[in-house]
Amino acid sequence: MNDLEELLREGADAPVEGWDFSWFDGRATEERPPWGYARRLAERLTAATAALDVQTGGGEVFREALTGAREAGGGPSRVAATESWAPNAALAREALAPFGASVAEVADDAPLPFGDGAFDLVSSRHPTVVGWAGIGRVLAPGGTYFAQHVGVGTAAALTDFMMGPQPVGDGRSVRRAVDGAKAAGLEVLDVREASLRLEFFDVAAVAVYLRKVIWIVPGFTIQRYRDRLAAMHELIRRDGSFVATTARYLIECRKPHAVDGW
Repeated sequence: MNDLEELLREGADAPVEGWDFSWFDGRATEERPPWGYARRLAERLTAATAALDVQTGGGEVFREALTGAREAGGGPSRVAATESWAPNAALAREALAPFGASVAEVADDAPLPFGDGAFDLVSSRHPTVVGWAGIGRVLAPGGTYFAQHVGVGTAAALTDFMMGPQPVGDGRSVRRAVDGAKAAGLEVLDVREASLRLEFFDVAAVAVYLRKVIWIVPGFTIQRYRDRLAAMHELIRRDGSFVATTARYLIECRKPHAVDGW
């Protein structure tokens, strides 16, 4: 069995750009929601004329959906995306280049740099911030927002193990999302929720996950949390794995054809 120092070196050296999680194969598993986000997004992209993916990461999921739409004989003629982290934006430009996409590097909480009513489909997978007013503004009348959001309490067991017990707020709750969408003038068409199993089989996978998914333990570094990682290593050696849960919800909204003030 790999010792702690070797595992921590692996955890420090692994790349964390983009949303490709293949590095975790055999080292961690995360149950997927039952609705098949990329497939459903591809169905909507097939009929779209102008599509925007917000906080696209490395563009991997958006590329998969666009490919599905193209294989179905459709797809938007205009494709755009936003991403806040420069290394991810570079990956997204490469991933989405075959679709003629433009990728704007903007902060997650910054205004969307697009005109009013520019897109008939806006999508996002696991946004850190949801700017409902901006989404409503860039959607064309009759346009759709289709997204998979991270829900309340995701990986709370991991957060608490590393940081001690933490309060769980409702900032990511379905209720807040629905309220935000309605406040932006959008009609909520569908919401689906899932609680999913997240399991780690070695401490290197824990370290890479926390380096990659930075909101689970804000300010995480291997050096700063070495003692807790050592404790995690001993727990996994004893129990075989560390188990947490994640929350996901699918939300679909529509901008009405006639809204006062738009």
